[in-house]
Amino acid sequence: MAEVEFAGLKFKGGKIFVIITALTTLGGGLWGGFEFYKDYLTMKEQIQEYVAPDLSGFDKRIDLTKEELSSKTDLIQTEVEMLMSEMEMMMQEIRLVADVANELKNDLRQDVRRVEKIVNDVEQLVKEDSRETNQELRQTTKDIQEDMELLKGKLEQAMTELEEKIDKRIKLALENPLSQM
Repeated sequence: MAEVEFAGLKFKGGKIFVIITALTTLGGGLWGGFEFYKDYLTMKEQIQEYVAPDLSGFDKRIDLTKEELSSKTDLIQTEVEMLMSEMEMMMQEIRLVADVANELKNDLRQDVRRVEKIVNDVEQLVKEDSRETNQELRQTTKDIQEDMELLKGKLEQAMTELEEKIDKRIKLALENPLSQM
C-alpha cells in the first residue's frame, strides 16, 4: 500500500483520502469565506456611494394631483349640492302633485256622494210618485168601474122604464078601438 510521510508522520491508504478530503474541504471553506468577504466589501462600498434619487418631481406631481383633485372635489361637491337641491325641488313638486291629487280625489268623492244622494232622492220621489200614481190609477179604475156599474144599473133601469113605457103605449095603442080600423 501507499505510504506518505509528512512532518515525521506516516500516513497509509485510507488515511490519505481522509486527509485529502479534509484539506479540500478546508480550502473550499476558506475560498467561500474570502468570496463572501469580497462581496461584503463591494456591497459596503456601494452602500456608502448610494445617493438618494431626486424625488422632487414626484412631490411636485403629487402636489399638482392634490390641487387638481381638490378642485375636482369642489366641482363634484358643487354638482352634488346642485343635484340635491334639484332632488329637493322635485320632491316638493311631487308632494304638491300628491296633495292636488288627494284634493281632487276628495272633491270627486264628495261629488259622487252628492250625486248618489240626489239619485237616491230622485229614486225615492219616483217610487213615491209611482206608488201614488198606481194608487190613484187603481182608485180611478175602481171609481170608473163603480161609475160603470152605477151607469149600467141606471141604464138598465132606464131601459126597463123605457120598455115599460113603450109596452104601455103599445098596449094602449092596441086597446084603442080606433086603432083597429
